[in-house]
Amino acid sequence: MKFLLVLFCLIFIFIKNGFAQKPNPGLVVTYRNPVIPGDFADPSVIRVGDTYYAVGTSSEWAPAYPIYTSKNLVDWQYVGPVFAELPEWTMGSYWAPELFYRNGTFYAYYTARRKSDKQSFIGVASTKDLKKGFKDHRIIIEWTKEAIDAFVVEDKGKLFITWKAYGLDKDKGIEILGAELAPDGLKVIGKEFSLIKADAAGWESGGAEGQAIFKRGNYWYMLYSGNACCGNKCDYQVGFARAEKLQGPWTKYTGNPVLFGDDTWKCPGHGTVVVTPDNRYFYLHHAYSGVDFTFGGRQGILSELVWDEASKWPAFRYGKTPPAQAEAPMGASAVINSSFFINYDKDTLKAPWVYDVSFPKPEFTLEGGSLQIENNNQSSTGNFLGLTIKKGNYTFTAEVIAKNDLMQNIIVYGDAKNAIGYGIRKNSIGLWQIKDGVQEVIKTQEIPEKYKNIKLKLQSRYGRFYEFSWDVTGQKIDSLTSSLQIEAPWLPRWDRAPRIGINVSGTQAGKGEIKAIQMKYE
Repeated sequence: MKFLLVLFCLIFIFIKNGFAQKPNPGLVVTYRNPVIPGDFADPSVIRVGDTYYAVGTSSEWAPAYPIYTSKNLVDWQYVGPVFAELPEWTMGSYWAPELFYRNGTFYAYYTARRKSDKQSFIGVASTKDLKKGFKDHRIIIEWTKEAIDAFVVEDKGKLFITWKAYGLDKDKGIEILGAELAPDGLKVIGKEFSLIKADAAGWESGGAEGQAIFKRGNYWYMLYSGNACCGNKCDYQVGFARAEKLQGPWTKYTGNPVLFGDDTWKCPGHGTVVVTPDNRYFYLHHAYSGVDFTFGGRQGILSELVWDEASKWPAFRYGKTPPAQAEAPMGASAVINSSFFINYDKDTLKAPWVYDVSFPKPEFTLEGGSLQIENNNQSSTGNFLGLTIKKGNYTFTAEVIAKNDLMQNIIVYGDAKNAIGYGIRKNSIGLWQIKDGVQEVIKTQEIPEKYKNIKLKLQSRYGRFYEFSWDVTGQKIDSLTSSLQIEAPWLPRWDRAPRIGINVSGTQAGKGEIKAIQMKYE
C-alpha cells in the first residue's frame, strides 16, 4: 500500500511539472572546435536575419568556394559552391572569398589566378539565391602583380573594398589598401588609400592580410593576420587595429599579436567577425589541428570576442589561443557526423565530390546501379573525384566491378604529382605512389579471376599513416589477404590538404563501375 502511495505521488509531480525536465538556468551549453571541420581556410561569414552563411577557400580544387549555412554558428550544413563551373578567366588559386549582402543580393568578392599571366587578382560575382550559384562579373581589382584578400564594408551608404597589395612587387612593402565602390558593388570608382602596412620589424614581418573590418561605437575595428599562413612551418597570428574613420589613420593595438597557436590549434588567422542578435561578437577563422596538422588542412574555428569598455579595445574571451571548447552562441550545441554510405544500386544521394582544376572536369554518370567514371585522361591521377577529409582518422571504402582494361583506384591525392593509389585491374591489385612526379609500383597481388565485385579499403591514422586492403563483396574469400601499410609525410603541398577519393586510369577508353562508397570517421 505504501508503494502505491509513493508511486501516485511521483505521477502527480510529473503531471504537475511536465514530463520533460526543466532546463537548469545555470547550465552552460558548449561547443567544440572545429565548427566547420576539414579544409576550410580563410572563412568569411555574414548574418542575414536569423541565418548565417560562410564561404571558404578551395585553393586548387573545384567546384570553387564551398558555402555553408547555419542558424547558430555551430551546426553548419553544406549549401553548394559559389561556382559550379569555373570562371573562364581563372586557372587556379581560388582563395579568400568574402561574402557581402545588400538589398536582397549576395556578393562574393574572390581571389583567383588569371590564365593570361598567372597573376592573382580579385573578381566579383552576385546572386539572389545562394543555392543557384553566382553570376561572375570578372575582375574588379587588378593591382600591379598581386591583389588578394578582398573585404567589403558599407560606410554612410557608400561601399568600400579593401585588399592586400604588393605581395609580389619588388622593393614594395605589403599593405592593405581600400577604395570606394560603385553603388552596385561591381566596379571601383574611387582612388585607393592605405589602411595599414606590415611592420618589417614587428610580429607581422611576414606580411599583413586577411583583414576583417567592422564598426562599433565611434571606431572602426580591424582584425588582420600576419606571418606564414600555411604548411608545417607556419607561424600565423592575429592582430587588432582601429580608426575613427575608415580612411584612417589606423592605430595598431600595442598588445599585438592577440591570437596565436598552441598544441591544440596551430597557426590561427584570416577570418571574419559576425555579431549575434544578442550582441555577442564571434570571429570565424581557420587553424590547423594539433593532431592532424597540415594533413587535415586549415579548419573552421569559432572564437569569441569580448570588450573592455574603458579602453574600447576587444580581447579574445578565452585568452590568446583558440578555444578547444567554449560557451555556445544562443545555447547551440553541435553534433557533427560527417560519415556516410552510398549504395548506387538504390541510393540517390550525391557525394560532395571535388576535382583538381589542373585537369578537365571528370565525366561521370549514375546508371545501371553504379557510378560510372569515363576514362578520358590516361594519366594515373586524372579523373580523380575526391572528398574533403574532415578528420585524420577515417576508413574509406569503394566497391568496384573489376575491368580488364581499366584500373580503378582509391587514391589519397595531394596533387597531380603527389598521390598514393590502390587499385584493381582484371585479377591484379596494386599499391602505387607518385612522389614529385615519379611513379613507383610498390606491390602487386594476383587474385582469382572469379572475384569481380571487389571492395577496396583504406584506413587512415592522423591523415598520414595508411593501411590498404581488399575484400570481396558478398562472397567468402578462399584465403586471407595481407594488408599494405605506407606513410606519406610528403603529400600535403603548401596550402592544399590531401583529398581521398576514386578514379580510373588506363590506355583504353571505357568507364569504371563503382557500386558503393563509404566514408566512416572515428
